[in-house]
Amino acid sequence: MKQTEISTETDAGMQTLSDTIRIRVPFFDVDSIQMVWHGNFVKYLEEGRESFGFKFGLEYMHIYNSGYVAPIADMHLEYKNTAGIGDTLIVETIYKPCRGAKLMFDYVVKRESDGELILKASTVQLFVSRNGVFEVSTPEFYAEWKKKWSL
Repeated sequence: MKQTEISTETDAGMQTLSDTIRIRVPFFDVDSIQMVWHGNFVKYLEEGRESFGFKFGLEYMHIYNSGYVAPIADMHLEYKNTAGIGDTLIVETIYKPCRGAKLMFDYVVKRESDGELILKASTVQLFVSRNGVFEVSTPEFYAEWKKKWSL
């Protein structure tokens, strides 16, 4: 089960974009000790980024059709608590405005039933042309997207 919420807030005069999804932990995402296997949280972050992109017009296919891909270059995860079968997790994906040819996101994952913090994370994605060249300047489509959202 996934449900999406959108928020746009202002942080010190700069707009902040975030998207929230709900994920019910399925049986196949837990390990032998009945906790979500740590690697599955990377999948949950990906679902958060995909939802964010869909809602704010920054889908992966839009990036691709603009001549780029955006692989993860850096990822940090801080596990704070466990989650198990049937837990509903709230995954908040927060865009971090930055200069240059990269996408930066922060994430907060909480258990819906008690609000317990499960995970804090961040990712950095770099733009790479479809022929494999790292982009050092902000791609035109990304500059237009940032302008649209006053970032």
